Amino acid sequence: MTAAADDKPRNAQTVKALLKLREMVLNGELPPGERVAELNIVERLGVSRTPIRMALVRLEEEGLVDCLATGGFVVREFSDRDIADSIELRGTMEGMVARRAAERRPDRAELAEIRDCVGSLDTLIRRRELSMDDFSDYIRLNDRFHSLLVELAASAVLKRSMERILHLPFASPNAFVFLQSELPESREILSIAQEHHSFHPGGQSSMSEGGPEEALAREHSRIAQRNLQMALSDQQTV
Repeated sequence: MTAAADDKPRNAQTVKALLKLREMVLNGELPPGERVAELNIVERLGVSRTPIRMALVRLEEEGLVDCLATGGFVVREFSDRDIADSIELRGTMEGMVARRAAERRPDRAELAEIRDCVGSLDTLIRRRELSMDDFSDYIRLNDRFHSLLVELAASAVLKRSMERILHLPFASPNAFVFLQSELPESREILSIAQEHHSFHPGGQSSMSEGGPEEALAREHSRIAQRNLQMALSDQQTV
C-alpha cells in the first residue's frame, strides 16, 4: 500500500471530524466559551483522537476556536451577523481576485493546473452517490481551486487579504459542505457551485473578461448564504 493510499482513510476521518465540529459550533451544541472535551468528541463521532486534534487546529485557523495557553481549545463567540458578514466579505474579495486573474489573461500553461482541478471536480460531481471519501476529495479539490485562483491573480496584497478573511468565522469555502450534503437539494447545490468554478479563469467556459467573473464570485457567496439558511431550517424541522 502506498503512503497516499494509507493517508486517505485518515484524511476522511479528519474531514468527518472537521465538518461535524463546525456543525456543532454553528448549531450551538458547542456553545461560545465552552472548552472542547476531546475525549467526549472522540466517543461521539467514533473517530480517533488524532483526526479530532487536526480538525480543531483547522478550526482555530478558521477563527471558530481559540487554543488555550494551558492546552486544549475553547469555542469563540460570534453572531449570525458575523457569519453573514464573513461570507459576504469573502465573496467581495474573491470577486476582486477573479477579476484580477481574468484581466491578466493568463496563458495556457498558467491555467493548466486549475483546469485539471475543475476537471477532477467535474468527475467527482457526476458520481451517482458521494461517500465520505468523496466528500474528503471534494473539500481538498475545492480548497485547491480557490487557492489556485488566488495564485492566478498574482497579487501579494490580495493573497494576504484572502488569508486574513479565511480566519473569520465560517468564511471557508467548505464551511457548510456537511450541512448541505444532508439537504434534498445537495446534488443541485454542488452542481451550481461547479458551474461557477467552470466560468472562472481556467474553467471550460471561462469568459476571459474581468466583470463577469467578479459578479459570479459574489453570487457564489450569496448562494452560500442561502444554502446555509436552507440547511439550518431543514435541521430545525427534523
